[in-house]
Amino acid sequence: MDLYGRLLGNVLYPQWERLRGRDPHTVGRLLERTQYASAAELADLQSGLLRRLVRHAHAHTAYYRAQWDAAGVRPEDVKDVRDLARLPVLDKPAARASDEARLADAPPWPKVVKHTSGSTGTPLTVRYNEESRVWRDATRWRGYGWAGYRPGHRAFHYWGVLATPTTGWKKYKVELDHALRRDHYVDCGRRSPADLDAAIAGLRKVKPDVMLAYTQGAAALARHVNRTNARTWDDLPVICGAERLWPSDRDQMVKAFGPGIFESYGCREVMLIGHECDRHDGLHLSMETMIVEVLVREAGGMRAARPGEIGEVAVTDLHNLSHPMIRYLGGDRAMMRAPEPCACGRTLPRIGPIDGRVTDTLRDGAGQPVR
Repeated sequence: MDLYGRLLGNVLYPQWERLRGRDPHTVGRLLERTQYASAAELADLQSGLLRRLVRHAHAHTAYYRAQWDAAGVRPEDVKDVRDLARLPVLDKPAARASDEARLADAPPWPKVVKHTSGSTGTPLTVRYNEESRVWRDATRWRGYGWAGYRPGHRAFHYWGVLATPTTGWKKYKVELDHALRRDHYVDCGRRSPADLDAAIAGLRKVKPDVMLAYTQGAAALARHVNRTNARTWDDLPVICGAERLWPSDRDQMVKAFGPGIFESYGCREVMLIGHECDRHDGLHLSMETMIVEVLVREAGGMRAARPGEIGEVAVTDLHNLSHPMIRYLGGDRAMMRAPEPCACGRTLPRIGPIDGRVTDTLRDGAGQPVR
């Protein structure tokens, strides 16, 4: 990394975050340790944060208080992660309908308000407090670090929705911010041969240290690079997200960009759920930030998936006290992995592959998935 990159990553970026009242680097140092912690320590960490969340949600949100009282569950009944199964799940329609009722009537107040893309229907409003934002940022940078991406590196974002406003003073403000952070954005939604050639020209001009991309955007670009023999760069790490990374697409990306192809999995509601390490054998879960369950529907309810089973992904944001999302079913399906250690040495459990969306699943008249 050059001098400006080191200055940006080690001095300017951390100081700017502290001036804004954030400190993801302190949390990041904790995460660097806990990714190798024992299963018992990680479970204790999750359980303590879960007890805090459940007490707060019951005391300060009308939705969870009514739901849990109706189910006969008291906050003190939830002692550890295993007791999470006693609480009802929150699907997307219920999340949209309970938007106001899930807002806490006591601090911490929401600091960030976002909206989902609405790809599965009506957009969902997502609010979270400062603590949740700090943990999300720190968890994201830890995952990026597994791919070798650090603050200060040049990043080529081959993304679906560009982050730059098209007019007004905000356009210049965002463009300046991107330039200072060394973030270069290109719209991957435009995939004509001319658009792909322009993206290749951008890669050659920027000379990035990493590329972050929609998975299918990166796959289309990789196929074009390979088809036209356009590769002129050394190995370039690629972090893929927003869509599943299929083996055939990975093969094309490896040929076009090198072996460092990393799949990430997340959603706007909770951000990074899982990320590949350099062994590329499943996605390590962000255990310190959220609880991730893979659930299988059966008559009378839902149960935890067994290793090798595919089920619906439910997430609980352990740090979002202002607008809790507890056992939230975002519509994704994934395979539960056996709790065996990864060859990288990290003890964070893994899931994967991400199997698709619930809405992509055909069901018979009895509601069972058609295989």
